[in-house]
Amino acid sequence: MSTTNHTKTLIIGAGPAGYTAAIYAARANLQPIQLLGPQPGGQLTITTDVENYPGFKDVIQGPWLMEQMHAQAAHVGTDMRYESVEKVDFSKRPFTVHTDSEVTYTADTVIIATGAQAKWLDIPSEAHFRGYGVSGCATCDGFFFKNKNVAVIGGGNSAVEEAIYLTNHCAHVTLIHRRDTLRAEKIAQDRLFKNPKISVIWDTAVEEFLGTDQPVRSLTALRLKNLKTKAITDHNFDGAFVAIGHTPMSAIFNQLQRDSEGYVVTTPGSTATSITGVFAAGDVQDKVFRQAVTAAGQGCMAALEAEKLLSH
Repeated sequence: MSTTNHTKTLIIGAGPAGYTAAIYAARANLQPIQLLGPQPGGQLTITTDVENYPGFKDVIQGPWLMEQMHAQAAHVGTDMRYESVEKVDFSKRPFTVHTDSEVTYTADTVIIATGAQAKWLDIPSEAHFRGYGVSGCATCDGFFFKNKNVAVIGGGNSAVEEAIYLTNHCAHVTLIHRRDTLRAEKIAQDRLFKNPKISVIWDTAVEEFLGTDQPVRSLTALRLKNLKTKAITDHNFDGAFVAIGHTPMSAIFNQLQRDSEGYVVTTPGSTATSITGVFAAGDVQDKVFRQAVTAAGQGCMAALEAEKLLSH
């Protein structure tokens, strides 16, 4: 039998943005309910070493950081529910949200913090070495490959930007692309081709990620297939960055304005969406920075903006 709950602020999602929104909303006495979704903690639950989150001089673990945020949000009074959203109705206030547990929520304001998922090649060996030489975020993990040789897989803006960024740390960067031309913007391509630390392997796909499990698991090479000649060769790399894009978890929010890639559109300098009272924070609306610290900042913004709206 379905039940209905009402709250001033409903938070959908539980990564850095969602947890921070919950902390600020609870402290503002908005009595938030947070729907944690299928993967509480988001992408940080599959991130091992985190070295760039402020406040920790030593390397911390992504899952541990999310556990701490979860505990803090609960401690200040957030009502957390292990449910996933299946359908929303933002056509009128209070907004209505239906979950997989047949529970209906109504809310005066909603904060969407469902995040995004990195696209992967879905090769079994890719998953085996993820976090052990295979990464989906150069900004997060590039520092660990100082003076090493790495590969970037992809041909769009993300791949080109990550390759250029990695030259700040790595001895050499090899971009591997399935086609003979890049999809990235012309100005980004010009920067890439002019960089002496970057080379490109064209018309090539990754067949397998190679490495060792002893004494520690680590990537050592990529097995590549030339899509024109069908030749298969092994190339030594210390790390590989898969940069074929992200998918924002926004499909059910089709009442909101979204861009061509599915990211929720927000007002510049704000987390406000195209519907008054609905806010979006973190990777579901941010395709530029995609960092835990910026997601947390946006979660704070969303809660403060929700509080301001409700106070009026």
